Formats: sequence, C-alpha cells, structure tokens
Amino acid sequence: MSDAPAGMRLDKWLWAARFYKTRALAVDEINLGRVRVAGQPVKPARDVKVGDLLSVRTGTVAREVEVKGLSQQRGPAPQAQLLYAETAASITAREAAAEARRLAPEPAASIEQGRPTKQDRRRLADWDRWSAVLDDDDPG
Repeated sequence: MSDAPAGMRLDKWLWAARFYKTRALAVDEINLGRVRVAGQPVKPARDVKVGDLLSVRTGTVAREVEVKGLSQQRGPAPQAQLLYAETAASITAREAAAEARRLAPEPAASIEQGRPTKQDRRRLADWDRWSAVLDDDDPG
C-alpha cells in the first residue's frame, strides 16, 4: 500500500487487489456488469476511494468488499489482501453457496466423457458391426 491520491481507476484497483489477472479482464468484467460500486453499475475509469463498497463476481463466487487501501502496483497476494476487507454478510453467503454446491453439485460436472474425439470416431468406424458369423457346421 502506498500514499496514493484520494482515488484511482476501478480496473487498476481490481488488478492490483488480484481479483483479476489482467486489467483487460477487469475491464471486460466491469463492462459485463459483474462489478458494482455501492450497488450501481459503473465504468472501468470510475474512481475508487477508501471506504467504497464493491460487489465483485469472479466465476460463480460473488463477494462484497470494502476498499481499505489503494496501490498503484500489483504486489504479492498477502499485500493485495490488505487492500480490501470482505463483509461478514458476504462471507456467510459465500460459505452457504459453497455448501449448497457441495451438497447438490451441477449434474453436468459428473459427465466424464462428452463427444467422442476424432480418434474415438475412427475406432468406431473400424469396428466391424457385422462380426456375427454363422458357422457352417451348425445344423440349425
């Protein structure tokens, strides 16, 4: 954390706080409405200040965090975690969602094999479907 000015760009803060791997990904997620400031949809260039309440969704995980610090550069994960604090309500909601996913997993996740690969299709084509051969010795 540094003595940065009063605010900084939202996309840059999300990148520095390690919510997204690149600023471009942060911009895409903001534009898709997956990041909100005080419940309002925002643009990537919006200034974030200490004390702002952000709603951030990464994948299936939704978090509500309060901005605790600003950093102009991306540091190690322990340093990035000092830039925000997750709200108690967000923590309980996230844990409840994780428990629900554990108890009732997505049915599609259990499918181990989907469409046959090209190699599988070739193997199926080579298989002789009409391999049942009648023996001439059988009187029946």
